[in-house]
Amino acid sequence: MSGSNYYDQFLQAVWHGESAHPLVASLLAQPAFAVYRNTVFKGCVDALAANYPAVLRLVGEEWFHGAALAYARAHAPDDACLIAYGRAFPDFLAGLDTARDLPYLPGVAALDRCWSESYLAADDPALDAAALHAALTQGQDVRLVPHAAARWRWEPAQPCYSIWDANRRPDGALAPELEWRGEGALLIRPDGQVRWQPANAGACRFLDACRAGMSVAEAAAAALAKEPELDVAAMLGGLVQAGAFTSFH
Repeated sequence: MSGSNYYDQFLQAVWHGESAHPLVASLLAQPAFAVYRNTVFKGCVDALAANYPAVLRLVGEEWFHGAALAYARAHAPDDACLIAYGRAFPDFLAGLDTARDLPYLPGVAALDRCWSESYLAADDPALDAAALHAALTQGQDVRLVPHAAARWRWEPAQPCYSIWDANRRPDGALAPELEWRGEGALLIRPDGQVRWQPANAGACRFLDACRAGMSVAEAAAAALAKEPELDVAAMLGGLVQAGAFTSFH
C-alpha cells in the first residue's frame, strides 16, 4: 500500500476509529492511540471555542463541547494551524436537532465566523474618500471594491446582531425587550482591530452588489429594491466612513 494510502488510513483511524491497513490497525489497538485521538479532538474543540466565543457564551460549555466534538468528528481540519478552523460550523449548527429551540444560533455563529475572517483577511489600503467624492460629483458611475477585511451579513428573521453583540462583548447585555426582527451587521478592521456596527438590509444588498462588480448606480438600485425608503447617499457615506471599501475604478 502506498504512503498516500497509509496516510489516508491513518486519518481514517484518527477520525473514525477504524482502518483497513494492518499497520494502522495495530496502532489503533494500542491504548496510547486513544490518548492521541482524544488530544486531536480536544485541539479541534478548543479551536472552535476560540473561534466561536459568542456561541459558547450563549449555550454554555457542556452543550458547546458536545456540538463541537460532533463537528470535529465529521470535519477534519484542512490546515495544521487551527486559527481558521470551523468554516462550516454555522451550517452544522443549523442542522442539529438539539439547536431547534435556538433558531438564532446559526446566525450568531455566522457572525463569529465573519469576525474571524475579518481578522485574518489580507491588508488593504484605505479608500481615498476625497477622490471618490470628486468622481461622484463629476457624475462618474464608478465601481467600488469592498475592503478585504469587510464582512457583512443580513439576517431577515432573527435579531442575530443584537444577540451576537451582547455575547461578544465582555460586559454586553441584551435589551430587556428585544424586538424580534431581522438585523444586519458590518464588520471591518481599521488599525488592525476588528470592529462592528449594525447594517440595514439596503446597505448589505449594496455591498453584495459591489462585491459582484456592479457600479454605484446599479448597486444603489439593488439596495432600493431591497429597502425602498433607503437614503442611498447617507448609506453610502456611512459605509465609506466605516471603511467598507478599499478602492474604486
